[in-house]
Amino acid sequence: MASSDTVIIYRYNASPYSHKVDNVLALKGIPHEQVLIASALPRPEITNQLGIAYRRIPILAVGNDVYCDTGLIVNTLERRFPEAKGYGTIFPPRKQGGAIDTTLINTFSKFYAENALFPLVPTLLPWDRMPDAFLKDRSAFAGAKMNPKAIAARIPRVQSSLLSHIAIIETQLSDSREWLFDTEGPSLADISLHFILAWANSLPGGKFICDEKTYPKASSWLNRMSNLIKAKQSQLGKPSKLSGSDAANKIISSTHEGYERVGFDDDEAQRWKVKRGDIIAVAPEDTGRDWPTIGKLVALGSEELILEVQGSEGLSRVHFPRIGYTLKPAVGSKL
Repeated sequence: MASSDTVIIYRYNASPYSHKVDNVLALKGIPHEQVLIASALPRPEITNQLGIAYRRIPILAVGNDVYCDTGLIVNTLERRFPEAKGYGTIFPPRKQGGAIDTTLINTFSKFYAENALFPLVPTLLPWDRMPDAFLKDRSAFAGAKMNPKAIAARIPRVQSSLLSHIAIIETQLSDSREWLFDTEGPSLADISLHFILAWANSLPGGKFICDEKTYPKASSWLNRMSNLIKAKQSQLGKPSKLSGSDAANKIISSTHEGYERVGFDDDEAQRWKVKRGDIIAVAPEDTGRDWPTIGKLVALGSEELILEVQGSEGLSRVHFPRIGYTLKPAVGSKL
């Protein structure tokens, strides 16, 4: 792999979304390196050395391009490491033939798996045993104070909701298909459901997930996914660990993709009252919105935008998806 294509993931082991990206890297067979960071702020490896205030984890770099948001990350990995170059795919064809349902699979993964199912699972965490500093960090992230007793009181209702979702999955698999969308191999849809249910199943309040007797199809599918991922990870090998400084130096010294791939939509820029070259602030619309990333706007398309961001180690190109993120002029800020 060329140096400009070096892949580096910034992650921590308890992050379920880190495991989602780990699984994509394994299923596609993409060699990579990792930077292990703290589960709570501060994270100088990202905020200082790269200049990225965005606080969701993971983030992933390919060369000098740094991608934020797992939806953008996994689709970028598919685009930059395609099947045509010998990598696996997360958008395999259907077994019965026909067009690949890329948009449908992405929509299912984002708006069902991650937006409807995922938010239920954190309730099952042992919040009463979390350190005060962690609770304070997550309260700031969520924009509301974490109350362990109130969260614990919601567990029975959350368990009930999870079982309703498992019943839906059981129905989807009722014709004995191997994968959710009856594809030749597991798709992003399978990956996006699996990481959530595997996480829930690892928690004390989620052990009932995909009970073999009640939900045999869902249970078999979950085990099939887990076994395949484990085999692919073993085949790929463990990623080497980098310090924040070493990773930043690799990123800063690498090349980046041309801005013309994303382009610049002047009409969109006008709607947001920005223009090419402006210093702007980009942040999620929901959690983590109080940590905007500041940079020079160099590309703005219908699905993605790119900032040039200055960190202590140098300049990188930071990518955000358009859906779910806001942008505005960064008054009083400069690179």
